[in-house]
Amino acid sequence: MLPRVIVFNAVSVDGRIDWFTPDIGRFYELASRWREDATLAGSGTLLSAVQEAPEEKEGAFEPQEDPGDRRPLLVVPDSRGRVKNWDYWRKQPYWRSVVVLCSRSTPASYLDYLRRRRIEHVITGDDQADLRAALAELRARYGVETVRVDSGGTLNGVMLRAGLVDEVSVLIHPSLVGGMTPRSMFRAPDLNSPEGVLQLRLTGVEEMPGGVVWLRYNVTR
Repeated sequence: MLPRVIVFNAVSVDGRIDWFTPDIGRFYELASRWREDATLAGSGTLLSAVQEAPEEKEGAFEPQEDPGDRRPLLVVPDSRGRVKNWDYWRKQPYWRSVVVLCSRSTPASYLDYLRRRRIEHVITGDDQADLRAALAELRARYGVETVRVDSGGTLNGVMLRAGLVDEVSVLIHPSLVGGMTPRSMFRAPDLNSPEGVLQLRLTGVEEMPGGVVWLRYNVTR
């Protein structure tokens, strides 16, 4: 059994996730309704969110374990070992802890760094983290039943192409961005046939102030 996975993005009418100004407060108020056990974010998302973080010092952060803490885990695939400011993210009030998804090709020096920093990590896959196996491990090891993907189009694309997403939720803003190289919420290699098109079943429509529309779909198998 795998956790239920929800992809949730704020987009323009033409499906872009850049340039327009989303209603962040509304976005995260709606996101809280899922009561997720884990938030899945791409390493690129974390790196772009914090361009400069204080240099970490050995022993600077001591994770606090509280069995009654109901906040979600922050789960990040980082097979290449790019993120090295985990203290910053562990100190944020939104998550109870961090879990890094690695692969068997992750540099040994990075795995050693995670162990020294007492950062939980899961190793699956050869070149990249096997996300299906990682989701199963998150459920077995941490009791994760609901995962919300809070990321850009690349991680969304990997999850969708792998058939790991149960629900797609979009908060559509009354904006058109256009462009020749659009950053959409679903970035993946072009299809070779219509067989790869994902079919969705509409489960909810809600009109909100300011012309924003919230659409929710289940992914049909």
